[in-house]
Amino acid sequence: MWNEPHTPSTFPPSPEMQQRASASSATTLGHFTQTLFYFGARKTLHYLPKMERWVGRVAIVSGASSGIGAALCVRLANKGMKVVGVARRQEKIQELTKRLTADAKGEIHALQGDISKEEDIKRVVKWTRDNLGGADVLVNNAGVLHHSPLLTAPTEEWRHVLEVNVLALCAFTREVIQDLRDRGCDDGHIVHINSVMGHYIQPYPGMFMYTASKHSVTVLTEGLRRELSELKSNIRITSVSPALTKTDIMVAGGTPQQVADSVFEQNKSLDPDNVALAVEYTLSAPSHVNIEEITLRATGAD
Repeated sequence: MWNEPHTPSTFPPSPEMQQRASASSATTLGHFTQTLFYFGARKTLHYLPKMERWVGRVAIVSGASSGIGAALCVRLANKGMKVVGVARRQEKIQELTKRLTADAKGEIHALQGDISKEEDIKRVVKWTRDNLGGADVLVNNAGVLHHSPLLTAPTEEWRHVLEVNVLALCAFTREVIQDLRDRGCDDGHIVHINSVMGHYIQPYPGMFMYTASKHSVTVLTEGLRRELSELKSNIRITSVSPALTKTDIMVAGGTPQQVADSVFEQNKSLDPDNVALAVEYTLSAPSHVNIEEITLRATGAD
């Protein structure tokens, strides 16, 4: 870590070494976990995520009725946020209140909406502003996955993938950022739930349209960051790219339940709350830090 001559390892380090290391750590990483090397010896310092500045503030989460979206609603509400969950199955979101901890300071509001329809997106943003003062955080979580071969799939199936995974994400982001700017709020955060498939070309036939949609999310995340930078805005943008996660996205897209079950049996996977925790991590970063990308997969997974 430091450009100094090597000396024999000692642990615990001297008080002087601890002071210098702690100062370096605090300056470098703020609230995050860092492993310090004392000339060969090792000590890990833990900095707890800081979510206090989001207590009482508002987050919109799309695709909130199950999986990652449901886990996000519960986690953010338990941390003190007012969460607006959006999905076609409104009753599923309402049931999430049962999963809040006894000391939860936040709340969950359930709104029905089909985000492939722009009018529904605008209605959600307006409702949030009229009833809760406006969204400070948007998590674009909703997504669809169809087995859509490029040689045989109907155009309507491709269109649905692109409408939900790409166009709805862009429209929701545009509307929330416009609302933030109209309110003079420059401390917002946009999180796109992407996929590891947005970072490489996977070999599975029938998955290329989904992969193309996630590559689009990768490009759009960086494009939005640059446009916000041009405006000298402090609104942050993050892409969170999980690998295989135990959700119902495959079954919802037409994959037989038995096939989906076999995929999870044969491959290591993440739980939805693992992804929700990654989102919390990005939100807990100091306001002057923009975590642009997080990629996560189950330990030992291919």
